[in-house]
Amino acid sequence: MPTLIHPTAIVEPGAKLGLDCEIHPYAIIKRWATLGDRVVVHPFAVIGGDPQDLKFNGTSASYVTVGSDTKIRENVTLNRGTSEGSITAIGNNCLLMAGVHVAHDCTVGNYVVLANTVLLAGHVSVGDHVVLGGGSAYHQFSRIGERAMVGGLSRITQDIPPFTMAVERSEAVGLNLLGLKRSGFSREAILEIKEAFRIVYAKPGNQKNAATEALAGGKFKEKEAIKFLDFFLSGKRGFVQLRSAAIDHDENS
Repeated sequence: MPTLIHPTAIVEPGAKLGLDCEIHPYAIIKRWATLGDRVVVHPFAVIGGDPQDLKFNGTSASYVTVGSDTKIRENVTLNRGTSEGSITAIGNNCLLMAGVHVAHDCTVGNYVVLANTVLLAGHVSVGDHVVLGGGSAYHQFSRIGERAMVGGLSRITQDIPPFTMAVERSEAVGLNLLGLKRSGFSREAILEIKEAFRIVYAKPGNQKNAATEALAGGKFKEKEAIKFLDFFLSGKRGFVQLRSAAIDHDENS
């Protein structure tokens, strides 16, 4: 099926649309936007609007990219980057539900679900296969690691490690074990991820130091556990803190 642009939709000159896209009535695709194949944009979404950033000078050429097979529901806003040549990037096979806002310079991975009215501030990074619950909001420069899950109405101001579940006000409540099993992670990988989680979170102290020591010890062989620990070696926001009793819950799962 050829790309379908419904009456009253606006696709500005300079916008780039892939094959078989559908742009619903009253959606706006700005000239700074590039859409992959089979992207669907629902009414009143605005893709590639100017960033809501006081530093933006209004003349910089910056962009939004949306990967193939992504669905963008009603009233979603995706802002382009702030600085010259910068990009706000949405991956492949994502679902952005109604009212989602993705601010300037964010990066959203593949197979991500952003539920209704999720709010991403500038420079937020979201890994592959992440699910963010409805009404949750994320501080600028925060990172959400791959296959993490976040509960609805959460307020996240710190980084969420891969494979972790978080809720409320930057609280970790354990690992997304059901999601890992459904995704076909091996038993060995899950056991090592659980041990890595325990090392980082079981005792009070500097999480970066705990992860560094664990990696230096050479105990971990599974790439997924190593990825979990590597996450703690960077970032600007610190890390979500563990809710009491979450360790015991994970160990008994």
